Amino acid sequence: MHIEDEIKQGKEFTSEYEKLAINILFTASWLDSKNIQRFKPFGISPQQYNVLRILRGSNPKPLMLGDIASRMIDKNSNTTRLVEKLRLKNFVKREVCENNRRQVDISITRQGITLLAAIDIDAENWIKILKNIDLQKAITANQLLDSLRD
Repeated sequence: MHIEDEIKQGKEFTSEYEKLAINILFTASWLDSKNIQRFKPFGISPQQYNVLRILRGSNPKPLMLGDIASRMIDKNSNTTRLVEKLRLKNFVKREVCENNRRQVDISITRQGITLLAAIDIDAENWIKILKNIDLQKAITANQLLDSLRD
């Protein structure tokens, strides 16, 4: 469905660039809603999943809060709050560094790894929502989006 139909646009966009911006924002919101639904059964948010994914990628090496924040997809996330919520659920642990008492090392727990493994089982269903476009179009879309941020 075209963006004009999705948002019930009554008049033409002022330019293709305006249409592009609206289309990207609308599609990002649509994808975010699907992502929220994906994680709801697991009791975590997409941002919490992102933290766990980052920590799994560095496992067994712990990361500092700033390292996690710099790798987040959503740069506006409150990483401190996310890590604390995950700690309360026993998905991550925080430990004061022995060499530097001001440094806090954060790592994923066995429970966190188990949770990600359960989420990974359904990964193919998640990717299916993107397969309305073929592989070549996906490659082109990725190149275009990367170019937009340059």
